[in-house]
Amino acid sequence: MIITRTPLRISLGGGGTDLPSYYQQFGGFVISAAINKYIYITANRAFRHGYFLKYSKIENVEKIDDIQHDIFREALRALDIAPSMDIVSIADVPSGTGLGSSGSFTVGLLHALHAFKRHHISTEDLARSANHLEMTKLAEPCGKQDHYIAAYGGITCQTYNPDGSVEMAQLAISEMTLRGLREHLMLFFTGYSRNASDLLHDQKSRSESGDLQMLENLHFIKDLGSRIKTVLEAGDLPGFADMMHEHWLHKQTRSAQTSSERINALYGIARENGARGGKLVGAGGGGFLLFFTEDRARLRAAMTENGLQEMNFDFDFDGSIVQLRN
Repeated sequence: MIITRTPLRISLGGGGTDLPSYYQQFGGFVISAAINKYIYITANRAFRHGYFLKYSKIENVEKIDDIQHDIFREALRALDIAPSMDIVSIADVPSGTGLGSSGSFTVGLLHALHAFKRHHISTEDLARSANHLEMTKLAEPCGKQDHYIAAYGGITCQTYNPDGSVEMAQLAISEMTLRGLREHLMLFFTGYSRNASDLLHDQKSRSESGDLQMLENLHFIKDLGSRIKTVLEAGDLPGFADMMHEHWLHKQTRSAQTSSERINALYGIARENGARGGKLVGAGGGGFLLFFTEDRARLRAAMTENGLQEMNFDFDFDGSIVQLRN
């Protein structure tokens, strides 16, 4: 049996510039952090013919072509996995909540299948192949951020070059700054899950058509990501919090679907109760709100009163790993 553990992520700056519709023209830059919430994949040889897959649904089919789950189907096809497999996917957090679950699932699944076939795969190749499967084979309007941070882990600066190559570097912060992020960042589930596909399709089509408003927004977000890198590496946490709020204000102008009246109201309540800055994690529309606060108890009480559930988290520096190999 093979078990892989692959982290989910939060984005700290530059989100949206990792889509090819943008970086192929202008280059992109994102800071993202892997967190200790995971997707687990178990893969085991079955004692019966066929593919037995367990995720939010159960599939038991004879042929790869009959698999309904797109990523399972194409991953098994890519690695030429014979029809005698049991594969189970378990997640700490539901999909559609803005934490990059689809990318983490794809990375974890490919990692498990390579380990099952006793193939060594480098971290770079794992990230690249997972991104290729979703972006190219399945034509999903996704970017590169989720696959790369899931594979590498850590708090990383990701530079996306117009030729499609990616430069990865750990954010150069002190232990004191890392401890400050742990102490001051809080995640709250809005109660809304969503499919980011519509938002990402809109961004893709508008970027490719040269929509000035969209491109100027993304230019600003990329520049803000670079400024966030500077303040974090300088240990300026209040400056980072203020830039989170700046990011919130500009992301609202990207698409009418980015937020909602309810989420905007929650953000306002958070700002009135100790949050200096915040953002919706992911493409928008729902999922988790991430806040920077110096008064955790006050913010927690306000969010709880308004029906939001806190999710404690820490950072993950391992990336996707094989936890068990028999």
